[in-house]
Amino acid sequence: MNEFIMIKPVITLTQFLKANDYISSGGEAKYFLSEYVVKINNIIEDRRGKKLYPGDIVIIVEDEYKLVYDQED
Repeated sequence: MNEFIMIKPVITLTQFLKANDYISSGGEAKYFLSEYVVKINNIIEDRRGKKLYPGDIVIIVEDEYKLVYDQED
């Protein structure tokens, strides 16, 4: 399992997909989610704006990520 370090406490699924190079622009998110199975905490998700929080587990095809929030003081 990979760790994804968040710099904000909440991000959207689209932001996550862009940060991990699954898509190159936000406009591609809808198509990507219609073509690939994306699971968040083991639930299939197709909403681009779905909010992701620290501790969430995101599975895309065979890649698995645990979201971790890096709180810099």
